[in-house]
Amino acid sequence: MTDLDETDRAILRVLAEDGTMSTGAVGRRLGLSQPAAWRRVRRLEQAGILAGQRVVVDRAALGFGVTVFLGVKLATKGRVSLEDFERAVTAIPEVQVVQHVLGLFDYRLRVVARDIADFERVLRRRIMTLPGVGQVEANVLLSEERRPGPLG
Repeated sequence: MTDLDETDRAILRVLAEDGTMSTGAVGRRLGLSQPAAWRRVRRLEQAGILAGQRVVVDRAALGFGVTVFLGVKLATKGRVSLEDFERAVTAIPEVQVVQHVLGLFDYRLRVVARDIADFERVLRRRIMTLPGVGQVEANVLLSEERRPGPLG
């Protein structure tokens, strides 16, 4: 683990807000020279703390107004391999995230749909027909606040 000082944490906070910000802009915002900011960002990348940049797509602007979290319990773990289920579920474009979890359910899925009727179609025709699907619980997302979490 890399020891982070307050400047490193400040860089992480700035980049969590806007990952496309140049090192010069990061430096100006934090009172660092561009080379100093670049060296620190590069060190954070080499340590594996910064692992790329992401584009955030506004799903609602694309017409996907409903997000549903599904808990999926496989009916018979022995007869259907986890790999078969994972391969099949990741082929569904509306399934944005697949998480293999420990607890009441075996998987947690993040599914997007245009509306509730579209979600019902995806659920009935695609998800419920996957190999090994047993119990499914749906939770519709009402609102979401994204936070960067602890930074060191």
